[in-house]
Amino acid sequence: MSTQVTTDFDAIVVGSGITGGWAAKELTEKGLKVLLLERGRHVEHGRDYKTEFKAPWELPWRGEGDQQLFKRDYPIQSRVHHLNEWTYQHFVNDREHPYQTVEGKPFTWIRGYQLGGRSLIWGRQTYRWGDVDFRSNSRDGHGVDWPVRYEDIAPWYDHVEEFIGVSGAPENLPQLPDGKFMPPMALNPVEAALREQLDRTYPERRLTIGRTTNITQPLPGRSPCQYRSICARGCSFGAYFSTQSSTLPAASATGNLTLKTNTLVDKLLYDADRKRITGVNVIDTETGARKSYSSKVVFLCAGSVNSVALMLRSTSGTFPKGLANSSGVLGRYFMDHASSLAVLAQIPGFDEHYYEGVRPTGIVIPRFRNLGETPDNVEFSRGYSYQGGAYRLTWNRGRRMAGLGTEFKNELQKPGPWMFALTAFAESIPRASNRILQSNKTDSFGVPQVLFDFEHGDNERKALQEAAAEARKMVELIGGRVLMSSGEPNEGGMAIHEMGGARMGRDRADSVLNSNNQAHDIPNLFVTDGAAMASSACQNPSLTYMAFTARAANYAAELVKNGQL
Repeated sequence: MSTQVTTDFDAIVVGSGITGGWAAKELTEKGLKVLLLERGRHVEHGRDYKTEFKAPWELPWRGEGDQQLFKRDYPIQSRVHHLNEWTYQHFVNDREHPYQTVEGKPFTWIRGYQLGGRSLIWGRQTYRWGDVDFRSNSRDGHGVDWPVRYEDIAPWYDHVEEFIGVSGAPENLPQLPDGKFMPPMALNPVEAALREQLDRTYPERRLTIGRTTNITQPLPGRSPCQYRSICARGCSFGAYFSTQSSTLPAASATGNLTLKTNTLVDKLLYDADRKRITGVNVIDTETGARKSYSSKVVFLCAGSVNSVALMLRSTSGTFPKGLANSSGVLGRYFMDHASSLAVLAQIPGFDEHYYEGVRPTGIVIPRFRNLGETPDNVEFSRGYSYQGGAYRLTWNRGRRMAGLGTEFKNELQKPGPWMFALTAFAESIPRASNRILQSNKTDSFGVPQVLFDFEHGDNERKALQEAAAEARKMVELIGGRVLMSSGEPNEGGMAIHEMGGARMGRDRADSVLNSNNQAHDIPNLFVTDGAAMASSACQNPSLTYMAFTARAANYAAELVKNGQL
């Protein structure tokens, strides 16, 4: 038993997004007194979704937004289609929150600094990783072997899915394991036709509805999805998973949670004699006042980049190159899926069909490459998957059409042609050269800015080139006329799936964290957001972050209750 040390809290959780909310929920429900710290503003569920129910004519810029404002303050965030006049307040102000990139290596860092973080604006695609993903590094030698396997995480996938609510269809695919699903949303007629043709022509390929945390059955305090697809405004119905709709109410209900917003964690405090984190130094972002809080355990859930950056700047005599960095790999092996618009095609022959509502998810075609013990006869390792879907063009197609007057307006009142879009996501190979660093420039609080040194490699490019070629073949099965197709990756960050930098591993000599997301060097420090990932798979990682967080929080809570931390 260790000597008892008086602390302000049992646990401090840094960050209130997808993983921070889960850490707070699990730790408080285990009886721990928890301080949840969020650098951004408070956003109250429902009350603070100011534009949720506003029509375009109720906004000054009719939903398009002030383009001069976006150009000045949101030049990076506005690269994603989710940002508009309804949603921009849920994205960071780029002018106020600058970062740096290595010359010639651009990186798009999409962020949301408010209570709930990016859980208010994420794409909600919710997929398990398969055993092929947890074995990938050991199979082909890229990166270090994961210290866990699918069977270790599967119960925690169950635990998370049952709480957050995931709608989806079981498909019995080992590379995309089935989960605890609510009834799926429906494929539209064009998507159903392509699924049927794939089953006939490429039986190893499966088109299925996107698995999403937009619920189709009620949960306590949450109503089913309204099929509005305006999720990034915030959802008063609680129809999609966010910190505000789900984990925060659960944590608050325990009476064990203390929440502080507008509180930036500047540094983690390390006691070299005890080899423990003792707490955190914070900055009040409204007043600039500084303060410290102490705890028995700290969970970093600030997002892959910010958690690594916090560790890098928390130096000491013991760790001059970053906290818990005896391995020297902190900041390295940073990843983001390589993505491209594999195909955009016009689909004839379905004009008598339409659909009801605005479905807030698309379709997915899971990975079908390099799944066996012997790699396929292709020029790349790992694989790729697709997301997208079919839809009909609406009146706004008139922006690109010639025409004038009544006849033109009448034409735009009719449904436009069917389109099918598929975006490819190729797995990002873990490379030591892709890294997060500290810039010599500081922000307005005197904190070092993040410096990205990242680029996609030849493996990702070859995977996307094949993905584009195969996408063209697939849409042509239903008569698609290809309008666009690209095998060139978007710049780093555009997938918004950044991960790695404080990877898990079996050996403390080449990894930062052990199999419980616990720092090898510091047993009361846990990192459970995307920074912990040792590889990237090619499907969305958020569900895996949540499963790891719940697992680590339960492990840590037992250690605290037993006096081991």
